[in-house]
Amino acid sequence: MEKYVVSGGRPLTGEVTISGFKNAAVAILPATVLAGDVCVLENVPDISDIRAEINILRELGASVQWIGPTSLEIDTSTINVTEVPLELGKKMRASYYFLGSMLSRFGEGSVPMPGGCNLGARPIDQHLKAFTAFGADHSIDYAMVNVKSDNLHGAHVFFDTISVGATINAMLAAVMAEGTTVLENVAKEPHIVDVANFLNIMGANVRGAGTDVIKIHGVKSMHGGSYSIIPDQIEAGTFMVAAAASRGDILIKNVIPKHLEPVTSKLRMVGATVEEFDDSIRVKGIEGPYNTTNIKTMPHPGFPTDLQPVMGVLLCFAKGTSIITEGIWDNRFKYCDELNKMGANIQVEGRVAVFEGVEELKPAPVSATDLRAGAALVVAALCAEGQSEVYEIQHVERGYVDIVKKIRALGGDIRKVPVQETELKNAY
Repeated sequence: MEKYVVSGGRPLTGEVTISGFKNAAVAILPATVLAGDVCVLENVPDISDIRAEINILRELGASVQWIGPTSLEIDTSTINVTEVPLELGKKMRASYYFLGSMLSRFGEGSVPMPGGCNLGARPIDQHLKAFTAFGADHSIDYAMVNVKSDNLHGAHVFFDTISVGATINAMLAAVMAEGTTVLENVAKEPHIVDVANFLNIMGANVRGAGTDVIKIHGVKSMHGGSYSIIPDQIEAGTFMVAAAASRGDILIKNVIPKHLEPVTSKLRMVGATVEEFDDSIRVKGIEGPYNTTNIKTMPHPGFPTDLQPVMGVLLCFAKGTSIITEGIWDNRFKYCDELNKMGANIQVEGRVAVFEGVEELKPAPVSATDLRAGAALVVAALCAEGQSEVYEIQHVERGYVDIVKKIRALGGDIRKVPVQETELKNAY
């Protein structure tokens, strides 16, 4: 077990290059099952969630190898198993994407119930609603979700709630279903579009991704291809906020500025300077207190829930009262208790957090409760003058490539060291 040791109080300055989008990659890897052929993926983030999916693909019988620092070659023609092992699949939520791809290609599939960060209930009822509409039966047995169909067909599905996971899983299941599928009230996030583009590269016929309605005309077979995953908007947004919170100046490269409009708008509102270029963004912080603002997380194109914890760190430095309302997850504010250990003044009631600005954060031992909370605590530690320790960093490394190396290149003082057993009881 390891921790981050951070000596804060230094502005982050320089350039950082953003890696491939974790949320897109964890859906695109299971989508390669549909090809039954060789796929080459570029701009793949080398993070623990991706390594977990590689292990799942290998257990299913696929051949997977790194052919470059960010390039994967995946041959799914040799897959001969349709059940994701319990121990591998239960560790991450995205393993459920293997359900849609295996159902589409083989007519059956089994995966463990979703794992990942504890942000609240993760129902898969909307996934199963789509599979049922396509003619599949489903059951849950010993924590495994099983789906099977002898004749998968297209259907009209209206989702009761907007769900990224259900939208992607329905697309995966529908691409080789006979006939036409219409999905309504779908998620519109950039990684929905990225997955659809990859499916089309493999021979699918998916139209409307990024809008409220997706139409899919089923095809009889698919094939391999090469594809480059889009940049990670959450990693980019994290460094944007880190620049402002640390009073720094960072040029964030390899981004799609349009994907970052919600955080760009809020950063400008609180007083930071944001300059947009073709494929990069520069963020400069200010010396004095920031302006207050209110944020409500919403499905795309609203403010992303994955960026509200790190934005909460910045609001600690706003003069006055700011409010964050969480519109997606029930348990997204666990990080606030950790920030309060550092001298923040945050009151949480259900899905609402009230931030009263403070002059500074102070160093402390804190623990990451989930992936994005962990990133927020790293940024907070970088802002607090003195030495902090961040524990449970395995959460952070599920979603950020070389975060220590990237922060050090910006002038941040952070290192990863082993945790002694005697430390753990003092870390909470």
